[in-house]
Amino acid sequence: MNATGSDPSITYYGPKNFRIRNWFSISGVGLALTITAAAAAPLPETTPERVGLSSEHLRKIDRVFEAGVSEGQIPGAVIAIARHGKLAYFKAHGMQNTTEGIPMRTDSIFRIYSMTKPIVSVGAMMLHEDARLYLPEPVGKYLPELTEMTVAQVGRDLETGSNTVEVVPANAAITIHDLLRHTSGFTYGFYGQSPAKQQLKQSGLADLNALDLPLAKFVDRLAILPLAYQPGQHWEYGRSADVLGRLIEVVSGDSLDTFLKADIFDPLGMVDTGFWVPEKDWPRIAEPLQNTGEPELIDVSRPPKLLAGGHGLVSTAGDFLRFCQMLLNGGTLDSTRVLGPKTVKYMTANHLHDGISRTGPYYLPGPGYGFGLGFGIREANGISPWPGSKGEYFWGGYAGTYFWVDPAEELIVVSMSQSVIHRTHYRMLLRNLVYQAIVK
Repeated sequence: MNATGSDPSITYYGPKNFRIRNWFSISGVGLALTITAAAAAPLPETTPERVGLSSEHLRKIDRVFEAGVSEGQIPGAVIAIARHGKLAYFKAHGMQNTTEGIPMRTDSIFRIYSMTKPIVSVGAMMLHEDARLYLPEPVGKYLPELTEMTVAQVGRDLETGSNTVEVVPANAAITIHDLLRHTSGFTYGFYGQSPAKQQLKQSGLADLNALDLPLAKFVDRLAILPLAYQPGQHWEYGRSADVLGRLIEVVSGDSLDTFLKADIFDPLGMVDTGFWVPEKDWPRIAEPLQNTGEPELIDVSRPPKLLAGGHGLVSTAGDFLRFCQMLLNGGTLDSTRVLGPKTVKYMTANHLHDGISRTGPYYLPGPGYGFGLGFGIREANGISPWPGSKGEYFWGGYAGTYFWVDPAEELIVVSMSQSVIHRTHYRMLLRNLVYQAIVK
């Protein structure tokens, strides 16, 4: 350690501090079912047995996902499993593009939708570490358009018994903390029928495929709509991470894509992660099954005007595994520090106190989970209907991507597919299949 308390063997990254070249490139070739493409490994490789996993039990993953492909439920998937910092399982299953007959590759590129949120949350906490912002501050300090917000409250007419809607001033400011833990009152319009959701739908801002509005204008238009709940009182999944992305732009002075690339993607070697896919890499874009009821996904072949901090990124399983390993390592990967270990522990602790409601059918973390700063946080070994360990954190994406980090087991799992319809089923199957493969 040097006199400042920093380790001279570690390169520290923070906003505006460094800009480095990508050193980590991935290339691959076509493959058949469960045959791994010749892509560079995102982490040092090992055999399953050397990290306490059973090769025989892991082969159940192959059988289940091959069956899903053959039955036409999913086009294919890429699954990466790391334990004790080593890559023990990294396979591509099925097809990347069934229409064009392109097999899945381990470096196939996926729309990761809400797995964008943890990355943007890390970006905000880098600014926090750099003393550029702190969490109790009102967002309106940096985004004045969000200073005087309103809330759509549902009441009941005592005479008729019918519901009433009243738009009232917010009784508290939205804080940066609220954005990170989804207690801002911002919502999504594609589930539920609350007045705030209805107004969001009517505004045109609810469509996730609409990426033609610059982020600053998007937040301007969002600011005039009522919130679904009073700030700080209710966990509600919504546009908080999009607003957080705009906050990063204002505080850092960079566009969101520039900031994330320079301060997270380049330092971590996440060479295939960004808001769009360059033309040379279009042959690696994974697509959903056609004519099966799968919804249309966002167009990632061109740079979008809206840099959506809530759902806009594309990535590969290998890139995202490196991001997760950085978190599990306490903010460091390959002698490069992105966050401090105490910041990572803070982000991956539960931030929903007893005064914050989790009621309602759309508490997405699920039973047994709280929520941290960008992640669902497991609060107990039991309660949840799926296996895991206390302290584990996770999130998933609308189109079928999923990850979790289990510090107690020193385990990371990243799964990428492009199926909205069957995403939950295969996430839960994978949970069971991974934990049954741990033998010590």
